[in-house]
Amino acid sequence: MLYTFSDILDKINEEVKNLKFEQKPYSLFEPIEYILEIGGKRVRPVLATMAYNLYKSDIEKSIPIALAIEIFHNFTLLHDDLMDKADKRRGKPTVHIKWNDNTAVLSGDAMLIESYREIAKSPSEHLPEILHLFSNTATEICCGQQLDMEFEKRMNVTEDEYIEMIRLKTAVLLGCSLKCGAIAAGASQKDADALYSFGINIGLAFQLMDDLLDVYGNPETFGKRIGGDILCNKKTYLQITTLKHHETSDEMHAWINKEEYNEEEKIRAVTQLYNKLNLKKLSEEMIESYYQKGINDLNQVQVDENRKAELKKLAENLLTRKS
Repeated sequence: MLYTFSDILDKINEEVKNLKFEQKPYSLFEPIEYILEIGGKRVRPVLATMAYNLYKSDIEKSIPIALAIEIFHNFTLLHDDLMDKADKRRGKPTVHIKWNDNTAVLSGDAMLIESYREIAKSPSEHLPEILHLFSNTATEICCGQQLDMEFEKRMNVTEDEYIEMIRLKTAVLLGCSLKCGAIAAGASQKDADALYSFGINIGLAFQLMDDLLDVYGNPETFGKRIGGDILCNKKTYLQITTLKHHETSDEMHAWINKEEYNEEEKIRAVTQLYNKLNLKKLSEEMIESYYQKGINDLNQVQVDENRKAELKKLAENLLTRKS
């Protein structure tokens, strides 16, 4: 049986809702339930089950992998929000705002442990390979976060360095999700690798789109404040490109170095610099390029084309999202 994205999303949402953390003290697990309950697109766990479903119909066997990935992803958000001093996540107060910094750290640590508890339930014959990939991915994501922090202090970050950072910080988990699902279903090494590469390229497009929406998105649907990356001087493709062009570099440096400013004025001024270089269009072209690479990877997967239709549709929806 072939399940739709909607079928699998409903299944994942139900499984997440049924997660119970009954150890004491409850105060350690309450923030975990909170961050999982406020939703999100659940793209990563759905990808794991969709990849499994390319080969097999008993998708229940992929659910522990999907849950592990969703719990792990949200663990990274707890710590990421704290490090970025973000006050909103999916339109709701972040954990360190609703509780405090120490709670975000410790509950995040507990989430990491819970994610390994779930991944250990993977089909036993494939567990070593899945666990190895999951652990490598976890390390890579930490490397990506470290690069992200180091880039904050540098004004000479290149486009290639930035792409590598978002590959590690964002794309590898999408690749891992797909490959873990494929491995659990007994896919060939070639198919598993092609699905991983598909996830990497779609992940790069996804993050570039996220950076773009942070500036040009709809605040009603984006879930985070528009212009947040501008206010915290976050390195994005937009900022890096603005810094390297002589006609915008000085003004961009001035806004980055300014310690006192009106927030709305800064967002407006930096956005105008991006507009001057036509960066919205250039970003969209780069997003399209990675999307096409991803589709080429998916075309290499040796299953019936009809079985890959939902993955193609999901990739397209990620590319054209407005929030």
